[in-house]
Amino acid sequence: MLQIDRWTFAVSAARILLFANFMTVAAVIPILLDEWQINGAEAGAIITAFTISYAASLFGFAWAADHIGARRAVEISAIASAAASAAFGFFARDWLSATLLYGLVGLAQGGVYTPLIMLFSERTDPVRRGTAMGWLIASTSVGYAGSLILSGLALSQGGYQAAFILTGLAPAVGAVLLLICLRGTPNRVHPRTSRGSIWQHTFGGRDARLLTTGYTAHCWELLGSWAWLPALIAAAYTLNGSSIAAASQSSAMATGAMHLIGATASFVMGALSDQLGRRTVLLGVAAAAAILSLSIGWVIWLPVWIVLALAILYAFLTIGDSPVLTTAITEVTEPGRLGAVLALRSLLGFGAGAIAPLAAGFTFDAATAMAWRPAFVWGWTFAVLGIGGVIAAFCAAGLTRR
Repeated sequence: MLQIDRWTFAVSAARILLFANFMTVAAVIPILLDEWQINGAEAGAIITAFTISYAASLFGFAWAADHIGARRAVEISAIASAAASAAFGFFARDWLSATLLYGLVGLAQGGVYTPLIMLFSERTDPVRRGTAMGWLIASTSVGYAGSLILSGLALSQGGYQAAFILTGLAPAVGAVLLLICLRGTPNRVHPRTSRGSIWQHTFGGRDARLLTTGYTAHCWELLGSWAWLPALIAAAYTLNGSSIAAASQSSAMATGAMHLIGATASFVMGALSDQLGRRTVLLGVAAAAAILSLSIGWVIWLPVWIVLALAILYAFLTIGDSPVLTTAITEVTEPGRLGAVLALRSLLGFGAGAIAPLAAGFTFDAATAMAWRPAFVWGWTFAVLGIGGVIAAFCAAGLTRR
């Protein structure tokens, strides 16, 4: 069920390398706070600069792919990513240079995601498209985990500078591999046979509207959980008697493992949707993820191994519908308008994903100020994220039965 062709495997491997610096700054924040003498807000601003730039990049490259072809957009992004990543690796040595250069990296990377969705859609039969998209989405998760692992290894040898250089050079290798893979891939510019604005093509049809809304809600839950799940795991360890330092280390290890588990979810759910249908898998996964969002925080007082097991299942489910949502939107959108639809979808999804951690944080602070017990604090914090899962499930239930 998970068998795939060499082209898909090689492109996915290239993307792992291209995303090698995606989590680098997050991995070295404790070091930067000390060596650069910056505060938490300044450290967070580096990542914010990257995230905002990446969201703009997703939109820009997807829109451009409709006009210059998906392959051309991917190639431009890969080359730009290699150059920007190397510049960050060698020249980011204080807060200002890191903020500017990390933002430049984000601005270059969007083309190795949304236009690649278009290429995968063009060259893959519908009966195997979910499996192929599963590999594409999974390579992102493995890239995140690889970024954390490379950063950790480099830190022990040469500090944050070594981490920046190592993860900054890896995208160049990925870019070369990706360009080799694309040599025989046609660069198609599809005709746009229908009129209407980008908004009309995204929300005009029932299924497209439900899929875009479901994706936005999915990003709220997914990116919010990525931000807060490590803290919940650390809290569970401390409640079971671990020191804060030991809890943080255990949580970091678990976080890296969960990104790999997310890759497995993308493989499995993408392939399963080819067998059972997109709607069936979307409904089941979204509903199960919503149930865990609404419940996981309330059981933080249980033995830590139970909380960890639930967190692993949660990580599996929250990303499991991502490749299916992506596959489904390519199947209900005119090829000549797919880039524009993916552009708007990415902007809405990452916009919601950027707000979700803040909403959960405000809830956490409010619950803490009320001196509630940890179960209440974490229960309400993750319940806010569960709203996204509930909306995604309702959207999946409304899709046309195919």
